[in-house]
Amino acid sequence: MNITELARLLRISPQELRDLLPEMGFAIGQKAIKVDNNTAKKIIKEWPRLRREWQFKKEEKLREKEDEVLPKETKTVFVPTVIAVRDFADLAEIPVNRVLAELMKNGVFTSINEKIDFDTAMIIGENLNLDVKEAEVGDVTEEKDDQKLENILAAEDSADMIKRPPVIVVMGHVDHGKTSLLDSIRKTDVIAGEAGGITQHIGAYQINRKGEMITFIDTPGHEAFTAMRSRGAKVADIAILIVAADDGVKQQTIEAFKIIEAAKIPYLVAINKIDKEGADIERVKQELSTRLNIIPEDWGGKIICSPISAKAGTGVEELLDMVLLVSETEGESLRANPISLAAGTVVESNVDKTMGPLATILVQNGTLRVGDQLCFNGVIYGKVKSLKNHNGEEVESAGPSTPVKILGLKVSPAVGDILSAGEGERLKFRKMKSSNNQAPVHFSEEKKDDNTAKLNIILKTDFLGSAEAIEESLMKLNGERVKVKVLSRGLGYITEGDIKRAEDSNAKVIGFNVKMPTGIENLAREKMIEVKMFSIIYDLTKYIQEEMQLLVKPEIKRIDLGRLKVLAIFRTENESQIVGGKVLDGVVRNNSFVEVKRGDDFIVLGNITQLQSAKQDVNEVEKDEECGLKYEGKPLIEEGDILSFYQEEKIINKI
Repeated sequence: MNITELARLLRISPQELRDLLPEMGFAIGQKAIKVDNNTAKKIIKEWPRLRREWQFKKEEKLREKEDEVLPKETKTVFVPTVIAVRDFADLAEIPVNRVLAELMKNGVFTSINEKIDFDTAMIIGENLNLDVKEAEVGDVTEEKDDQKLENILAAEDSADMIKRPPVIVVMGHVDHGKTSLLDSIRKTDVIAGEAGGITQHIGAYQINRKGEMITFIDTPGHEAFTAMRSRGAKVADIAILIVAADDGVKQQTIEAFKIIEAAKIPYLVAINKIDKEGADIERVKQELSTRLNIIPEDWGGKIICSPISAKAGTGVEELLDMVLLVSETEGESLRANPISLAAGTVVESNVDKTMGPLATILVQNGTLRVGDQLCFNGVIYGKVKSLKNHNGEEVESAGPSTPVKILGLKVSPAVGDILSAGEGERLKFRKMKSSNNQAPVHFSEEKKDDNTAKLNIILKTDFLGSAEAIEESLMKLNGERVKVKVLSRGLGYITEGDIKRAEDSNAKVIGFNVKMPTGIENLAREKMIEVKMFSIIYDLTKYIQEEMQLLVKPEIKRIDLGRLKVLAIFRTENESQIVGGKVLDGVVRNNSFVEVKRGDDFIVLGNITQLQSAKQDVNEVEKDEECGLKYEGKPLIEEGDILSFYQEEKIINKI
């Protein structure tokens, strides 16, 4: 029989068959074209057994090869409450691919940048020859990182430092007009593409004003993005606090101002919507001074307060002039060395299905060029294949204070990571950073109270920044009675792995600005897994809050009403009795519960479905009055028994 025909019957390639047959004991050479018929019949007959044996041997060899990279003796590692997969691999000195494989065997589908909790690390550690113990404060030492931005700038020669464009962050309440202001500044429509008019992820843009460049960090204004606003303030030189003239100082205004104060950066106030009905600039200034201790310049203070209408464009140019004025006073701090290797901060990170990992970087020192090797926290992540500016145009380089989108990453960095161009360590040698030692609140609290109701969710988003912000928002919903637990979060489409994990852990799958293929949708329906898709953070958090409320069991409060002494039994049936009696104290009320007592002994529990006084149906009978009633329950009531009446009230506890 021809080798090709035999391979077709066995459903493998001819070359695979030539490779396998010698291992199975058949003397068939690599250049063989035919196999004699008797041998072919034997191979076909015994193929199921032969293939199983070969597969077993192959897996054994693979396991042996994998185990070669494991510690020869059990190794003790101290792991924080939550740790990134890549950091766990580095800590254990095991290739990250081996760790990922072990996670997948345990049903955990994740990437090297995602975090796992201590329990997961302990479970997979058993098969990696590791004794995983929980680290206490001080157990995990932080490697000195000489790539931090502050150190890089401090090491520069002052003679090489030149003035760079200021980086501005616009902050304030959710609908006070931040995006409208940036739209007015850039003369481009960035509102139309935003769901519900809310900016959904950080962006960075540049404009030219009177020959000088100004960089703007566009931070989302919804309260769900507190963490992202904080990051925006960390990379900014000057803040614009925007307040609506018709709405005044709101809670998010106060929150934004606290972030600005914590970042210790200069700021000015833009009083927006001055053309709206109900606008009162003086009232806003009064609120700023009394609630935030911001004293405007025209009131004798030092803070510039510019009235504007972002929608109409009124006062925007004057605001930009004020920004340039403030930047002049900050001249000494707005300096960088453009001839150095680039260093900067990741302000956004996502995965494109065609281009792979992408990141938006704000270059803060040096110049980033196409071809530069990319290092994040001292670890090589790839090389710059392409740079795009804020207009989407290809550029060859980006200097200080310039935001650019980078193509060429092997993996997605985290928002807030420090980029440095140049030499770095390979991923497998990366040391664990202290940033992963901080455990999210929900992990630590969970161990304190295992009886708390929990809502498990699998989160898939379009951007890492969105995932972080959503989780930050959800953690604020946690209370003593119920908590939300994000079992895993990832980027991109909802996959079969997400559905499987949701099934195994009784979780809901939540998608934010992502899609779900039809096949996965059918699988979710078949497995009865609830999948919810959102494009607005507020709707997502509201839904989660409602689902958490359903998990909170209401408290049942007993309200004692009164007691009645049974004087007569008029009728006894299988499940009911009609009795008469006199109210001893309190009141007897229809449709209430009743405890039957005989002396000090409890006899039975039932309820009253009909109450009569003077042969008339009534709802209530008071003390010292006689009445008849219909009791439903086990017919055990006798003359002389005492009936204690009570009602139950459900108290709905808010989360």
